[in-house]
Amino acid sequence: MTNPNIRNIAIIAHVDHGKTTLVDEMLKQSGTFRENQVVAERVMDSNDLERERGITILAKNTSIRYGDVKINIIDTPGHADFGGEVERVLKMVDGVILLVDAAEGPMPQTRFVLQKALSLGHRVIVAVNKIDRQDARLDEIEDEVLELFMDLEANDDQLDSPFLFCSARAGIASNDPMTEGVDLRPLFDKIIEYIPAPYANCDEPMRLLVSSIDYNDYVGRIAIGRVESGIIRQNQEIIVCDYHNQREPKKAKITAMYQFEGLERVPVTEASAGNIICLSGIAEITIGDTICNTENPEPLPFVKISEPTVEMTFSVNDSPFAGREGKFVTTRNIKDRLERELLKDVSLRVTPAENSSDSFIVSGRGEMHLSILIETMRREGYEFQVSTPRVLMREIDGVMCEPMEEVVVDVPGDCSGAVIEKLCSRKGELRKMSQVGSRTRIEFIIPARGLFGYRNEFLTDTKGEGILNSIFHGYSPSKGDIPRRATGSLIAYETGEAVGYGIFNVQDRGSMFVSPGDDVYAGMIVGVSNKADDIVVNVCKKKQLTNMRASGSDDALRLVPPRILSLEQMLEFLADDELLEVTPESLRMRKRLLDHGARMKLLKGKQQ
Repeated sequence: MTNPNIRNIAIIAHVDHGKTTLVDEMLKQSGTFRENQVVAERVMDSNDLERERGITILAKNTSIRYGDVKINIIDTPGHADFGGEVERVLKMVDGVILLVDAAEGPMPQTRFVLQKALSLGHRVIVAVNKIDRQDARLDEIEDEVLELFMDLEANDDQLDSPFLFCSARAGIASNDPMTEGVDLRPLFDKIIEYIPAPYANCDEPMRLLVSSIDYNDYVGRIAIGRVESGIIRQNQEIIVCDYHNQREPKKAKITAMYQFEGLERVPVTEASAGNIICLSGIAEITIGDTICNTENPEPLPFVKISEPTVEMTFSVNDSPFAGREGKFVTTRNIKDRLERELLKDVSLRVTPAENSSDSFIVSGRGEMHLSILIETMRREGYEFQVSTPRVLMREIDGVMCEPMEEVVVDVPGDCSGAVIEKLCSRKGELRKMSQVGSRTRIEFIIPARGLFGYRNEFLTDTKGEGILNSIFHGYSPSKGDIPRRATGSLIAYETGEAVGYGIFNVQDRGSMFVSPGDDVYAGMIVGVSNKADDIVVNVCKKKQLTNMRASGSDDALRLVPPRILSLEQMLEFLADDELLEVTPESLRMRKRLLDHGARMKLLKGKQQ
């Protein structure tokens, strides 16, 4: 039994291949908006961070009407660090639209998300996007996608997946690469024709699998999921079950229900099997729970989310400037916020640190995954400090193994030598090298820690034109020591205000991070040294005032503009004995031990 008036689909692709732009056009051409309505570009990227960075971080639901059929659409992230979002929402759909860039072709994340979709048995519509690019390779892309299907052992039905050729920005699609489309009707028609209607037996006991959690200050947790069978009604008594039996089944009552209509959530009193709905009124519900009726509490299996590969230590800020700028600064504040994040992010892990009562070990899928959490907390008024990222080692058959990344770099032809040299020095293994137009595509398998601190070097080596993508590959025996940073830090000698005279006298020793007028404290990192060792400098030193004047000594000081690092760049820069102080207004790097004498004693102890 199926519900012929519903289709549930997810749009999956590598980062920057045009998923959110395609959803924009689907909403516009389906009549979701008024003709004169002003609509923001990438309307599904509602989060401030998503708009600033131009990436999708959270999977989001919407729906459109095409004829008599309601099409529920899930816009998914493309970055590898947010793969957990994609994995769980694929349980809500019956088919996917796989977007592939007409010039870049299948990339690492394309393989990852397609593999997850194929393993669930979903049907796939392949949409080759950006066909209006000058360097589009339509014939080659089709062959590359089919090779990817065969590599991932797709079944016969999936190998016959239809291809569409579209430009999401122009809002056109066509079944033939030689014929220019007019609108997105070919895509809508293919969804209705090829994606199966959801299984919908309303006579079976009611069951709903929670695949996503939203939070509202007024109603608390909002569960989002698909009704797998039966009919669910408002004010109905239900039982919440956990498939892994980690918690006892719990009775609850549904106080409100909503369905997605365009970008709105519309209240409903009941929903039948096949529909994707939101529920509120159930306390402590989490992703992976099953909502059942009271007579048949049988939980549904939930997809196993891939384990984290990188960890960082979050702790209370104990710098001399602690408490100046933050609103939430205590251990309890940080603990509550991290626990609240666990409700929405199934890829995150939080555990108390063993040797400190005010620190927490936070594990995630990658540096960006954790940096987005840090930036979000910072904007909410939290003040804390974090350590350098560390990879999570794992013992397999008695051998200590480390996470490996599959890296694909796309660089100008004359830059390939420098990139290969740097990646090989970081224990990378060259797998494949090919020419794509005027650019060279190189594939590596490299330890995850080998990429720490490399992205800045990569942009320098490729003159800003290189593209680097990575995705988790698996675990391999540890590759030994990997050089991380060839330079030391410039460390402030005393607490005070940086002045132009002090900065002028030390800027020959390296690149500065501070400007005149910035507050600094002893032990704070104020620049990067030209040498391998750390150097203590006094940027607060003022010129001695005398009544003597000399020719040339009173000339204007010429200061080199400071380097302004982003949050990700600071995390990459940190050495093992350094911390990043995060406040709503500032980001400051510092030594773990602020006192210079204590650092020297520790260094001498290690040398002996």
